[in-house]
Amino acid sequence: MLPQETIRRKRAGEPLAPEEIARFVAGITDGSVSEGQVAAFAMAVWFRGMAREETVALTLAMRDSGDVLDWSGIDRPTADKHSTGGVGDNVSLMLAPIAAACGLAVPMISGRGLGHTGGTLDKLESIPGYAIMPPADLFRRTVRDIGCAIIGQTADLAPADKRIYAIRDVTATVDSVPLITASILSKKLAAGLRSLVLDVKVGNGAFMTEAPEAETLARSLVEVANGAGVKTAALITDMNQPLADAAGNAVEVANCIAFLKGEKAGTRLQRIVLAFAAEMLVLSGLETDLAAAQAKAGRALSSGAAAETFGRMVHALGGPADFVEMADAYLAPAPVVRPVLASAAGYLSACDTRGVGLAVIELGGGRSRPGDGIDHRVGFDRLRPLGTKVEKGEEIGRVHAAGQADAARAAERLSGLYRITPEAPAAAPEIRARISA
Repeated sequence: MLPQETIRRKRAGEPLAPEEIARFVAGITDGSVSEGQVAAFAMAVWFRGMAREETVALTLAMRDSGDVLDWSGIDRPTADKHSTGGVGDNVSLMLAPIAAACGLAVPMISGRGLGHTGGTLDKLESIPGYAIMPPADLFRRTVRDIGCAIIGQTADLAPADKRIYAIRDVTATVDSVPLITASILSKKLAAGLRSLVLDVKVGNGAFMTEAPEAETLARSLVEVANGAGVKTAALITDMNQPLADAAGNAVEVANCIAFLKGEKAGTRLQRIVLAFAAEMLVLSGLETDLAAAQAKAGRALSSGAAAETFGRMVHALGGPADFVEMADAYLAPAPVVRPVLASAAGYLSACDTRGVGLAVIELGGGRSRPGDGIDHRVGFDRLRPLGTKVEKGEEIGRVHAAGQADAARAAERLSGLYRITPEAPAAAPEIRARISA
C-alpha cells in the first residue's frame, strides 16, 4: 500500500492493520517515506488517535526498525524503569544499582534533558571519564558482570523513533498519547526487557499537569507494553515540588552519592526509590510481595551493596574507581555558591516546580536548543521540602552559579518560586495511583 493511502485511511479514522503500520515504519527507516508524509501521518494520529492494537503494532514496528538486544546469556531477569520527566528526579541513578544489588539485570537506556526537565545522561556526564555511549560489548559486559549500566540510546536502537520524533517536535504533534507511548516503549523494548516499571509524573513540574491526563498516558503505556509482551506497571507520582533536594547535574550526582551512603533516609526521594525498586522486583518475579521486596531493596541500600554496585558501574564505564568515596574531588564545583533566603516567616506551602527547572536552564545547566552545551556545575541544592517551617531570612536552598551576577539573579528567582503561608499545607501523597495490566 502506498504511504499516502495509509495516511488517508488514518485521516479518515479507519483502523490500520499491523502489516500496514509495519510497512509505513519500514519506509520511515529506509527513507522511502518522506518527511512530509511522516508529518502528515503524525498529524492524522494526533487528530484521530489509535486503538490499542494499532499502538502496539506501531511500537513493535519502531522497536524492530533497528537492533533488539538479547540478554539470554545472562542469568538474571532483565528489568528497567522509565520516568516521563521531572525536576530533581534522579531516581534512576540510585534505582539501577539498588535493583542490580537485589539480583536484577538493568540495561538502562536513558536520555538527555527535555524542556524544563533534567536528563540522566547530562547528570552522568558530570562524572569524569564516564562513557554514556560505550561500545556494545562493554555495555553487555557491564550489565553481565555488575548488574546494571546506564547509557544513552545508540543509533542502532529504534532509529525510526529518532526520525519520527524530530518531525513531531517541529509539527506540534509531540503531545499525542499514541505517539508518546510508541516513542517511549520502542526504545525500552529494543533494550530486550522482560519487565518495566513506569514513573508517570503529574503536577506543575511535569509534562502532565493534571491527574486525568497522567492516568490516560499511564494506562496507554501499561496496556501497550503488556500487549507487546513486556510485563509492565506504572506509578503516578507527585511532581509539585523537586523530588530530590537538588536540581542540576553535578549537584544531583552528589545527591545520589549521599543517598547511596544513607544520608537521605526518611525523605520523599527515598520512599519513591524504594517503591520503584519493589515494583521492579515483583514484576520480574524475584519477589512475590511488595512489602518484602521493599525490605530487600532497603537492605541493599543500608548494607552499602547498592553504593558498591554504583561505584563498580562508574568504573567499568570509564569513571574513577574511587568515585563513590571521593565524589567531591571529582565533581567540578561551581565558582559561586550562594544561599537562597526565605522572603517571609511561615510554612513553605507551594512551589513553581517548572520554574525551578527553567531557572536551572537559565543558569546554563540545561539547553534552550538541542545542540547547546551545558554547564554541569550549576543548579540548586539544599532545597527544603514543602511543609517546612521557616523564618524570614532563613536558608531554603543554595544556588550554584558560574558568576556573582548569575547567582544573585537565580537566588532571587528561586525565592520567588516558593509560596510561604502562615498555615502548614496539607501533605500530598507521593504516589497518586498504581496502574497495572
